[in-house]
Amino acid sequence: MLRTIWFFFKLFAGLVALEPKLRKSEKIRKNEGEEAYTAYVTDVVQNWCRKRLKEAGAEIEVHGLEKIPDRNVLFVCNHLSNLDFAVLLAEIKRPFGFVAKIELKKVPMISKWMEKINCLFMDRSDMKQQLQVILEGIKMLKEGKNLLIFPEGTRSRDGKMLEFKAGSFKLAIKSKVPIVPLTIKGTADILENNGNILHPGKVQLYVHDPIYTENLEKEQLGSLHTTVEKIVAGTYYGNN
Repeated sequence: MLRTIWFFFKLFAGLVALEPKLRKSEKIRKNEGEEAYTAYVTDVVQNWCRKRLKEAGAEIEVHGLEKIPDRNVLFVCNHLSNLDFAVLLAEIKRPFGFVAKIELKKVPMISKWMEKINCLFMDRSDMKQQLQVILEGIKMLKEGKNLLIFPEGTRSRDGKMLEFKAGSFKLAIKSKVPIVPLTIKGTADILENNGNILHPGKVQLYVHDPIYTENLEKEQLGSLHTTVEKIVAGTYYGNN
């Protein structure tokens, strides 16, 4: 319990302490340009996430980072825990935003940094808004940015992967960027599976071989969501 109290205290205190860096990031953007701004914001977010994960007692092992192509991509990952975001932001060594539920846009301080790393907020109750988010994501990918999606739509509540939704894969199909499947294991054992009381534990993150969407036939594109789901699930349910 003490670890949990300390963790959430440091989480919110750490966010407050980052306020001056919000202002500094805008000065960097104005004076040094977009590339320097992105590098600074990414570094701040990655370091903050690493500190919070250490305080949570997460021991993280990453496999296959070298498989990520030297270009922009769409990362696709299963979703187990609210800690998934921190693990991915801390361990994937490049800037990326992700598609998140719109409720997170209302969270003070966190939402500001999410906007800075190019996150998109999706309202699952509004089909028209979801379409606009997909179109914005396609535009971002065409501009050379990286995005990450959780195609289950929400996190698993019982440890079983949910079905991957086909709609989110339009991001890669329409922008013609590679998909990099990711499998994450162990995050829920640290937090949600203990009644949101932190327990130290091991997290595994696996990076799979990229899928180059521009090389796929129409039939393959139509079943892309199930193809990626099988790749992610194979490791999730396997003995790795």
